[in-house]
Amino acid sequence: MADQHRMRGLLRKRQETPGGKAERAPERDMDPEAGEDHPPVENSLVDTALYVGGRRIDSPPTLADTFKRLQERPGSIAWIGLYRPAESQLLTLAERFGLHELAVEDAIVAHQRPKLERYGDTLFAVLRAARYDDADEEVDFGELHVFVGPNFVVTVRHSEAPDLAIVRRRMEDDPDLLRLGPEAILYAVMDAVVDGYAPVVAGLQNDIDEIETEVFRLEPGVSRRIYELSREVVEFQRATRPLLRMLEALSAGFAKYHTDEELQRYLRDVADHATIVAERVDTFRQALTDILTVNATLVTQAQNEEMRNLALANTAQNEEIKKISSWAAILFAPTLIGTVYGMNFDHMPELHWRVGYPFALSLMAATCVTLYILFKRRDWL
Repeated sequence: MADQHRMRGLLRKRQETPGGKAERAPERDMDPEAGEDHPPVENSLVDTALYVGGRRIDSPPTLADTFKRLQERPGSIAWIGLYRPAESQLLTLAERFGLHELAVEDAIVAHQRPKLERYGDTLFAVLRAARYDDADEEVDFGELHVFVGPNFVVTVRHSEAPDLAIVRRRMEDDPDLLRLGPEAILYAVMDAVVDGYAPVVAGLQNDIDEIETEVFRLEPGVSRRIYELSREVVEFQRATRPLLRMLEALSAGFAKYHTDEELQRYLRDVADHATIVAERVDTFRQALTDILTVNATLVTQAQNEEMRNLALANTAQNEEIKKISSWAAILFAPTLIGTVYGMNFDHMPELHWRVGYPFALSLMAATCVTLYILFKRRDWL
């Protein structure tokens, strides 16, 4: 009763704002990459059913009918499935089922980390589903909130994944399991979320194998792909790692809450699968770190090899320039001497000298030989 009064006060606080507009929850999303919230859908009630003895006995069309028929049928269990519900719907559920206001705020705001909280006799779980997009080679993450009470289960999806219709059909096809109560539904939902991680793990493994090949081929753009895939793996790790603590917390409450032995085995199986996924994700993150290191080393080696080849090319070019310059100097000397004696001035003694011509040729030859010897000693020729 105290919880209902508290939720009524919260409902009045949200509705009694200026202009009649609902006030947002005081909690705020701290994820800068979460983006804008998806608007509520008009028909957010996906499916609602009443079960007795593990079998569906009724499918009320509205929440009001569900509350009414749940009270009329003692021993029945209600499973209400919502998809991006309006805030008012969640507040109505909170008032009817006595849900804690903090859990309701988490469901309203969304973008929560995976966690498990117990408020009295009600469990509140936040799960992160994942789906691998082959076309874009990206991992799409969904969010699912589950309220589990003594005679009800409320699932609130904020994304397309996971497909709880499959979980519901599976449970309805196994009345013995559904007969075990609301916790059986919670475990089935968790099992569906964990099973949905398998294609993601396979897709990430395939991407890592492709990246390894690209790294050793030194393909351009591989560094960016490594970085983007690393971010996907980190986000996947954030979705899977807390799930282990959640399952441990449920296991720790087996004796206290008298959990059925069949459910205990079911939960241990889910925990085993979740552990395998978490270990694989940890391996992916380490592998990408190693690949990034190897890529940086290979890029550095390639750059060093390119610089060495460039240095060798420059050295060879310098040697050619030295040879060309040396021969140009040797050929320039006789040209200079010939130019001087070709000026034909009247008062140049060498022009009327009997040995002037042999002297000019000898001077040219001596100059060329001297320059050749000098360049040869300096290894220019």
